Amino acid sequence: MTKSLILAGGCFWCVEHDMKYADGVVSVTSGYSGGESTNPIYENHTGHKEVILCEYDDTKTSYKKLLQYFIDHIDPTDNGGQFADRGSSYETVIFYENEGEKIIAEGVIDELNKSGVYEKESVVKILPRKEFYKAEEYHQNYAEKNPTHYAMYREGSGREGFINKTCAIREEKHIEWSK
Repeated sequence: MTKSLILAGGCFWCVEHDMKYADGVVSVTSGYSGGESTNPIYENHTGHKEVILCEYDDTKTSYKKLLQYFIDHIDPTDNGGQFADRGSSYETVIFYENEGEKIIAEGVIDELNKSGVYEKESVVKILPRKEFYKAEEYHQNYAEKNPTHYAMYREGSGREGFINKTCAIREEKHIEWSK
């Protein structure tokens, strides 16, 4: 059965690109969510976060595993945005659809905080799911359409180095996510 989740982790190009490689993911779409205005556009999405809508096959993966994968591809301790992208549009959020998802998300964040991977606690927000608005077509599959620019952006923003460092810390300290 196909299910979906909405995540905000800074630049939607990067989150879209990373989440495509998670096991069980069927599709990932960049967009906007979390604000009050309808039909936001890139030039005016005040109040909304840059997000992705991730559709996944729940017979191949779980909501929890996807949240864990997402957390490993952001800086969950940055409350001012993500990497080079600053401001409320780039804050990290897990949007839950029901009480069960909220409990799972809280458990993942609690596990992260107790893991010792980071010196600071997570600032990832856990909020009720709101309407998803698909971003403009030129934002979809940006990494594939513009590989050189995307690679330079990802490296220059600090995201790539941070993720590699986090993976090294997990490996060095033998910290694994629970199943």
